Amino acid sequence: MLTSPELKGLVPFTAESLELIENHMAKNCNEDHDEEDLKPSLDLEAGKELPFTYGTLPLGTVSEPLEDVDPYYYVKRNTFMVLNRSRVIFRFNAISVFCTLSPLSSLRRAAIKVLVHPLFRLLILISVVTDSILMCMNNLPEWTVAIENTLLGIYTFEILVKIIARGIWAGPFSFLGDLWNWLDFSVTLFELITRFSPLNTFQMLKTVRTLRILKIIPLSHGLQSVVATLAQCLRKLLGVVVLTLFSLTVFSLLGMGLFMGNLKHKCLRWPQENENDTLHNRTGSHHYVPERENFYYLQGEKYALLCGNRTDASQCPEGYVCVKEGTNPDNGFTSFDNFGWALLAMFRLMTQDYPELLYHQILYASGKVYMVFFVMISFWFAFYMASLFLGVLIMTYEKEKQRASEKSRDTEPKFQSTVKDQEEGNEAIEIKTTQIEMRKRSPTSINTTLDVLEETTLGHKEEPEMSRKKCPLCWYKFTKTCFIWKCCPCWIKLSIFADRIVTHPFADLFIVICIVLNICFLALYHFPMSEELLYLLTIGHLVLLGIYIIEMILKIVAVHPYVYFQISWNIVDTIIVFIGLIGILLINIEGIDIFVLFPLIFIKLGKYVPPFKNLMHILGNTLVALKDLVLLLFIFVYFSTVFGMKLFGQSYKDCVCRIDQDCLLPRWHMSDFLHAYMTVFRILCGEWIETLWDCMEVVGQFWCIPFYMVVILIGNLLILYLFVALVSSFSSYDATMEVSKEAKNFQLALARIKRGINCVFLKILCKKETVPTEAAGQICDPSVKENVSGHTLSELSDTPTFLKYNEKSSGTEKTPMTESESQSLNVSPSVSGTVPIASGESDIENLDNKETQCKSRNGDSKEKMKQSSSSECSTVDIAISEEEEMVYEHEKPKPHKNGYEQKSSPGQVSRESRNGKIWKNIRKTCCRIVENSWFQCFIGLVTLLSTGTLAFEDIYIDQRKTIKILLEYADMIFAYIFILEMLLKWVAYGFKAYFSNNWYKLDFMVVIVFCLSLIGKSREDLSPLTSIKFLRALRVLSQFERMKVVLRALIKTTLPTLSVFLVCLMTWLLFSIIGVYLFAGKFYECIDPTSGERFSAFEVMDKNQCESLVFNESMPWENAKLNFDNVGNGFLSLLQVATFNGWIDIMYSAVDSVDVNMQPSFEHNLYMYIYFIIFIVFGLFLPLCMLIGVIISNFNKQKVKQGGSNIFITVTQKKQYRALKKLLYEDFQRPAPRPVNKVRGFIFDLVTHRVFNVIIILLICFQATTIMIQTDEQSPQMETAVYWMNSIFVILFTLECILKLSAFHCHYFTSAWNVHDFMVVVFSITGLLLPMTIGQHFVPSSLVQLILLSRVIHILLPGEGPKVFYDLMLPLMLSLPALLNISLLIFLVMFIYAIFGMYNFAYVKKEAGINDVSNFETFGSSMLCLFQVTIFSGWDGMLSAIFNSQWSDCDPDKINPGTQVKGDCGSPSVGVFYFVSYILIAWLVIVNMYIALIMEFLSIPNKRKARTLSEDDFKKFFQVWNRFDPDRTQYIDSSKLSDFAAALDPPLFMAKPNKGQLVALDLPMAAGDRIHCLDILLAFTKRVMGKDERVEKMLSEIEAGFMLANPFKITYEPITTTLKRKQEAVSATIIQRAYKSYRLRQNDKNVPDSPIIDDDRDNAASKGAHSDKVEEKASFQTPI
Repeated sequence: MLTSPELKGLVPFTAESLELIENHMAKNCNEDHDEEDLKPSLDLEAGKELPFTYGTLPLGTVSEPLEDVDPYYYVKRNTFMVLNRSRVIFRFNAISVFCTLSPLSSLRRAAIKVLVHPLFRLLILISVVTDSILMCMNNLPEWTVAIENTLLGIYTFEILVKIIARGIWAGPFSFLGDLWNWLDFSVTLFELITRFSPLNTFQMLKTVRTLRILKIIPLSHGLQSVVATLAQCLRKLLGVVVLTLFSLTVFSLLGMGLFMGNLKHKCLRWPQENENDTLHNRTGSHHYVPERENFYYLQGEKYALLCGNRTDASQCPEGYVCVKEGTNPDNGFTSFDNFGWALLAMFRLMTQDYPELLYHQILYASGKVYMVFFVMISFWFAFYMASLFLGVLIMTYEKEKQRASEKSRDTEPKFQSTVKDQEEGNEAIEIKTTQIEMRKRSPTSINTTLDVLEETTLGHKEEPEMSRKKCPLCWYKFTKTCFIWKCCPCWIKLSIFADRIVTHPFADLFIVICIVLNICFLALYHFPMSEELLYLLTIGHLVLLGIYIIEMILKIVAVHPYVYFQISWNIVDTIIVFIGLIGILLINIEGIDIFVLFPLIFIKLGKYVPPFKNLMHILGNTLVALKDLVLLLFIFVYFSTVFGMKLFGQSYKDCVCRIDQDCLLPRWHMSDFLHAYMTVFRILCGEWIETLWDCMEVVGQFWCIPFYMVVILIGNLLILYLFVALVSSFSSYDATMEVSKEAKNFQLALARIKRGINCVFLKILCKKETVPTEAAGQICDPSVKENVSGHTLSELSDTPTFLKYNEKSSGTEKTPMTESESQSLNVSPSVSGTVPIASGESDIENLDNKETQCKSRNGDSKEKMKQSSSSECSTVDIAISEEEEMVYEHEKPKPHKNGYEQKSSPGQVSRESRNGKIWKNIRKTCCRIVENSWFQCFIGLVTLLSTGTLAFEDIYIDQRKTIKILLEYADMIFAYIFILEMLLKWVAYGFKAYFSNNWYKLDFMVVIVFCLSLIGKSREDLSPLTSIKFLRALRVLSQFERMKVVLRALIKTTLPTLSVFLVCLMTWLLFSIIGVYLFAGKFYECIDPTSGERFSAFEVMDKNQCESLVFNESMPWENAKLNFDNVGNGFLSLLQVATFNGWIDIMYSAVDSVDVNMQPSFEHNLYMYIYFIIFIVFGLFLPLCMLIGVIISNFNKQKVKQGGSNIFITVTQKKQYRALKKLLYEDFQRPAPRPVNKVRGFIFDLVTHRVFNVIIILLICFQATTIMIQTDEQSPQMETAVYWMNSIFVILFTLECILKLSAFHCHYFTSAWNVHDFMVVVFSITGLLLPMTIGQHFVPSSLVQLILLSRVIHILLPGEGPKVFYDLMLPLMLSLPALLNISLLIFLVMFIYAIFGMYNFAYVKKEAGINDVSNFETFGSSMLCLFQVTIFSGWDGMLSAIFNSQWSDCDPDKINPGTQVKGDCGSPSVGVFYFVSYILIAWLVIVNMYIALIMEFLSIPNKRKARTLSEDDFKKFFQVWNRFDPDRTQYIDSSKLSDFAAALDPPLFMAKPNKGQLVALDLPMAAGDRIHCLDILLAFTKRVMGKDERVEKMLSEIEAGFMLANPFKITYEPITTTLKRKQEAVSATIIQRAYKSYRLRQNDKNVPDSPIIDDDRDNAASKGAHSDKVEEKASFQTPI
């Protein structure tokens, strides 16, 4: 049968097979239904190998047409297949359609044999690779023309073979059915045209040839799969791309309205003697033509200083005026003068490429107030768009990984197990033979050798199967003879002795110490370095190398070479020894440095660090799995490089004078392969705008912008997908993975040392001190505290509250109290009016301090618990706390020294008890005060005020005497208030409780800061103490719960990553050491002091020539500020490279470096680019994936611990989150009622119609289009046309508003968006009328347009714009509470660092990144600087200015007007600490922001599928129940159940008709057909949430909570269920109908044919009617 899906063998394709296919197509038989069920087999796709379940290939089946073994293709596609020797499947169409030969044709068979042969595929691959290599070369010799012609002939021959074998058009497997063949044919055709026609002069036709590089993709099935996956990603990213374009368009229009023409404002020198001309020229007259020397330029700047007319904009110096003249900055490419340039500027801000320059330009020209615009785009918009892209990619990757795992699980399980068993059997036999041989040769050292051999075997099992290659038998004999040593007994004893040494734990400890010393010796290298230290380091390296050699020899002696070299770590040790010996031999040869030894030493250390081994194992497996993706990324980069070189290379050479005054090629061009590759690499790193400016200058905008956009978009898609795959793999990292034997020995040695030290200390302490027996009996059990709940009896009776509490308290593990519970201990009725003395604000941190708690050794704890339970100062019966224990110990009678009790008189006892009561009352009063909500609010307000006052202490504080005096008094008042609060808490809680709370420790530290700052103000010699005032802001953390939650979450997700962070730090240390050995002392240069530029290497060759110059007194031989002279400087330089700030200058210094004390030369050491490329890949990208993956893993763990809720929101916000989520998921908006009046009803139908909404959306788009078509300095006619168009839009929107007001009346203002539209109409009309009243110059021309543009937000609303926009905005709205909490923490960190920057860098000399806009003079400017650092832009320039600490760079005695501070120098050490610490903190917080938003995005599909119920849903359920059960009987009649279900709110709501659904719920029914409330609630809950263990557990908790809230529930026994009652009714109906038909048949048999039949029929009809009544009665009994 043709459609048989069974497994068929390999059958030759004959004429009968072809005839059967033709008949099947001609007849079009009725087997379509069966064919629809057929699906292609994933194992039998074209390009894959034939599964081995089909057996070995018989003779005559290779390269011959065979019947397709896949029924899907054989039946539906009418194909046949061909297998080559490698069992690869090739599929061809059998039916001739257009120019296709028959499968039986000898010519086609010959072409098929050629096509499927592996050598033919290899020939094509070699040809493509050769052609790709030739394309990247310039100035090729003449003989390469013959090679190119040969390659072209091979491509043409390949096309002919494919056309003959596959046919031109015969289906999906024909030549034109494959898009790659279209590309191949087009490239070959263009190459033939350019090679053999007069059109070879066109550069574009020659560039088409570079598409040949992409031909590598169809030659690999893995690359094709990756391309298909990325195409699927692009389809899913379509909505995100559209939303991004929409947002960029809106922001571009907003930028045009705000900044159009502003970047042309410059400071122009003006003749002062003619004031009339000056004023006249301010209006834009061109009588005074400006030239370059007439504009004002800052020192070292290429473009003129921008200015503005606002007070907060840049002002021109004296003698200059601000006029709108000249062109825009950056060669005219940076502007908002039209929509195209504005869109490019917004895209640049979104990708955050050199954004600080655009900030400064706009803020100089328009004012600092517009920084809000850039914060919105550069931070929030860029952050959200990146989160969306990453979220979609993660979803696609996870689905692809799940599909691949299911496929691998279902593919050939039996065969794989058979092959695996066979391979394991062969290995076992081989190992057993080796073991027997070793037993024969060294019986006394069996254990050690076999243990190592077993470890080797286990290690081999983890290796990929491809690495297992069989060796000849002679090789095994040779290895067993030569590498398993059989020697005398003395040798065996030596082997045993060596084995004892190398396996001893202290041997591994000694090796670790040697490795650490080796790394320290490497890190100590610096420039300049003394000869003594250099000699010492050399001797140290030789000694350590000798130790490594001894270690290797001992291990070889202990385990034999056969076993030694089968362990990968031993091979690394051998390579280290070998390379070290080579380095000693080549030490006298200059220019040869063996840097391979450095990473190997770090790898050797990784053997003893389990996280390193685990991470490397995950990384290796992941890269092997992603090899096709990595190869595709490399192919794309290579293709982009060659394409750019062919397209733009010649233009750079011809038009270089446009971008360089000396007509020399710049560093970034595309004239050769290396520079083109570095340009593409820089684009992919995110820095593309500067090279784009040069490209547009030499080539033009038409080609440069599309090329750059393609490279940015596709390249970032590949990089992000690779990033997602790596992060996903590292998110499964487990710190508790298996530890190696060496690491265990190392840990064992450390444990022994620790144990020994403890024993020594214990012996010393035992001689001097004795342990008091009383202290040994004290107990503080935290588990008792953890079980305390603040819920009252009334709260427990509430079902939702009890359910929430029960969720927290259930489970085997005890969870600590939440902060809201611990801070609001409810007073029980029996002890009302009392307060918990010395319990304090129980925080989570208190429960974690288990070191302060001791275990019980006697029964004193029970007595203390009893006393505390009956104490006046306790709320619940809990174990005595530490601070109560202090009071208890104070009140206990103290024994005499001799051990007898001291007797007291009655007077003493009464006096002591009276004093104790007074003290208790004092503590109780203090406790009430500090726990009062008003007191806490007052302290919070004072904290904010004390923090806010820090912002006023800027450089102008000395000029504002009144404010300064007020701030001094305020500091004293704040200090007294905080001291008083601290004293109250000391009295209320006691010292132990106070200092056991981490937040109170923070408050105490802030009080100390206040005291020190006050002391520093009183004494001048202690004035530096005032600089620590910025720490006062830390108190905000302890006062606001939102920041506490975020800080706890950050700590919990970050602390477990310390081991991974150390691994990444070691990686950076390795690169820093290599950088020191490569570049130490080579960044020095001789600079011309007059121009500030470096002398050329032809003028100054080295340091001696520089010092011999005449004018070297002011500018000596100078080093770069960022260099690799030592490991610390190397770390800082690598940090700038990692953040892509200042990395270009560092690379310039490295590439130009020649040697120590030699003048750098332009691109002398060009291949040093490789060092930075390797660092960005292996030192930045991969460690970043590791860290983020582990943070995500910890995030998910903490989220699971909290029941799946967001870990960045408080308990109150979680309730708001659930309500918001329900509101957004339901998309429910109560419509306004339709008016009764006919006219208003008609208007209501009009404005609520879908077409009306579409018309309004189109009007909004047309209004936005009117802004797009505008340009700067447009004609008056265009201005008039724009004015009338705006007027028309205002009239139309006003008409819409009037219509909606007429239709909705007061309901119009119940919608926030209608209120927004109303305000837009009012302001638009006002904007049109204002110019007529107060003049055109006082009202911006774009005011009305921007007001109308705000209505574009309607496109994002649900029901009005595209649904995909709403779906993409949903995760942002749901994660807003968490994002706001994190933003508060970011703002606090920025605030603290801004104050710190004002105290330390306010007077730094303005240069580089510190200027009139970005500085630390005021609080606003400091926050602007820190915003730049937050997005990792521009901090290198600020640090460069702070590095000015020498006389040559700054003036330490400079007098700053208005202040007593002298000098404008910076502090390099403080600056490094400042920026590095802030970057690390900001990076950590921003990463968690990304994780929070992306996880919310990923959880939305699951949340929509798995609906949840909140407390509000249960409350609404009981509200509806009260209407149907007013007597509170807890029962409802079954007849009312349908109405009750229809009256509920979603998601419990059941729309009518719902009787079938209600019957299916199988609800228990009691007597009288009544159903209980709890049964309905449980059934409806299960219907909404599904059936699993979690739901069952929740249902049981609901039932328990209901029973607790209703203890007097009427007991009942259900007699039936709704489903059984329905079944009974149906059964009765069936029985009645059967009986009726039976009686009718009996009557037909017994009664003869006569007219009496009619009577019988009447009787039968009456019986039928009777039976119908019975059925009706039964149905009445069961109304459901």
